[in-house]
Amino acid sequence: MSSRSKTAKHPSASRSPKPSKRVSRWRRRLKRAVLVLGVATPVLAIGLWIAIHRIPWLGPALADGLRSVVGPTAVSRLQDILYGVEDRWKRYWREGEEPKAYWEVPESTGGASSSQATPGGASASASAGGAGVGGAGAGDQGLPAFALPDVGPMFEVLAAKGDGVWVPVVDPYRPGAAPAMLKTLLHPDRKRPWAELFLIALDLRRIELHPVVGRYEPRALQPDAKDAERPAVIPTAHREGLIAAFNGGFKAEHGRWGMSVGGVTFIRPRKHGCTLARYRDGSLGIDPWHDVEARKNDMLWWRQTPPCMYRKSTRHGSLWDPEAKGWGAALEGGTVIRRSAIGLTVLRDVLYVSVSNDTNARAIADGMHHVGCVDVAQLDVNWSYPKIVLFPRGSDGQREPRSLFEGFKVDEGEYLREPSPRDFFYVTRR
Repeated sequence: MSSRSKTAKHPSASRSPKPSKRVSRWRRRLKRAVLVLGVATPVLAIGLWIAIHRIPWLGPALADGLRSVVGPTAVSRLQDILYGVEDRWKRYWREGEEPKAYWEVPESTGGASSSQATPGGASASASAGGAGVGGAGAGDQGLPAFALPDVGPMFEVLAAKGDGVWVPVVDPYRPGAAPAMLKTLLHPDRKRPWAELFLIALDLRRIELHPVVGRYEPRALQPDAKDAERPAVIPTAHREGLIAAFNGGFKAEHGRWGMSVGGVTFIRPRKHGCTLARYRDGSLGIDPWHDVEARKNDMLWWRQTPPCMYRKSTRHGSLWDPEAKGWGAALEGGTVIRRSAIGLTVLRDVLYVSVSNDTNARAIADGMHHVGCVDVAQLDVNWSYPKIVLFPRGSDGQREPRSLFEGFKVDEGEYLREPSPRDFFYVTRR
């Protein structure tokens, strides 16, 4: 080949990028991509976490989708990690924050002072004739007014004004009726002044408690329940006397805690499951199944939860034993999240229900015991589910669901017109 042909090819070859330049350009693009990804990932993660705490269906939908891919155990571990990060951030960012009050408390409610109250002690019947239910004023059906001794704050150094003071909840549908429900607020965690426990007390002489099976949960794990009807709303016949409603228990995959309503068993009972049951004599009980199994034919309905948080005023061992890490169901007992619980007094004449913000299992259990519960069961957890709902009249005169406590999301038509995916309870006047 001539020298001319060789030199003719040389300019063309010089226009081709050298390998070193191509590598350099690729590295610059990679660095930009990593930088964008490094900035976008935490922004998107924070945005998603905020959205989960604003849109009720989003968190459950994401969790259910992940469980179908990686399984419930992996999702529970991920939730533990994320809630742990959130808790550490709050303990840094909100350090020194003062406990908050959410409503005005009368200077004197007629209840006992905190120095007179005994945790796990007086109930409505026990206090009759004194500072409690036997005080002045007659209620409906000839019953005396419903009142309870004030229990005061759990920690004197960590309390908002009115902590542990019982305030009547006026029935928005019947403002002239004698109250059958009281409310109070506690701050149950020394390490977290922002942790809150909202409680109601219900007079079992005046109210009836009813369970409702959700449209999808608990799943029908028994053959006879496969074809059971699931309206998943409060029956129209009970809406005239409706007072309130609140969430139920865990999904089937989170422990397979049993439920039976209307003679249909959806999930079989577990031996150690804490069992909320209604008996034929009209009484309510919260007991381990192995203690009441012999009475199962006397039960009108029952719903199970993880092992009782308190049983006969004794706290469950896993709530104080640091070596017992498996308490509860989907999440560990030490996870700081929104929770709910239900409890009874020693005379089983007052029913307590609570919802919380930023509490572990022990904090909500001790708070329930502080107000007078000797038997306590945990209900559902996580941001979307715990709620206590009232039903005032809307602008069209029809009942509308509204959260009793600030910050708990309630959907339009919830429990009334929109079938609930999960089981719940509602309360009517006797």
